[in-house]
Amino acid sequence: MSDPETLGVYAKKAEEYAGLVKKSAKKDPLQAKFIQALPEGAHVLDLGCGPGKSAGIMAQAGLSVTAMDAVPEMIALVPEHALITPVLGTFDDIAGTGLYDGIWANFSLLHAKRTDLPRHLKALHNALKPGGLFHIALKSGENSKRDRLGRYYTYYTQADLTDLLTAAGFVVDSCTTGRDVGLDGTPADWIALHAYG
Repeated sequence: MSDPETLGVYAKKAEEYAGLVKKSAKKDPLQAKFIQALPEGAHVLDLGCGPGKSAGIMAQAGLSVTAMDAVPEMIALVPEHALITPVLGTFDDIAGTGLYDGIWANFSLLHAKRTDLPRHLKALHNALKPGGLFHIALKSGENSKRDRLGRYYTYYTQADLTDLLTAAGFVVDSCTTGRDVGLDGTPADWIALHAYG
């Protein structure tokens, strides 16, 4: 993600966002499923890790986590843990082949432009080990727009996202939908897919 306005919102609201994430203490069944499906001691990329709540949970489960985010203020909040390596970087910094057993892209790639997502997905597929697990969650719908805080969002239908993943080389395994309230206080529908490389 390289949209300056979106990055600026997250930089300014890093502490508030961390508090919101901490308050939602409910266990995420999708993350539990993701962790359970990975081999012991697996290496995982938490893409767009924010303040690092998910990275912390995965590290506590014994996974080795590369926690990547484009906002220095978010990286500064990532918990210190022997199994977590914080990395400052954007979607364009995804590189390498066969590095990760799993990639957790939970509500991060929704900030990428529609024209850029196929390229990012291909890079992620390359970075995933063969047969590795990929989790992606986005807000569902159509078009692109900014929320009331100024963050840029691109919305996808289940069919569109499935087609994009398939084109990048993934095999979609399951789909989950839901509705939650985010940082801007607005309820929004979402879609999450688990896929294999």
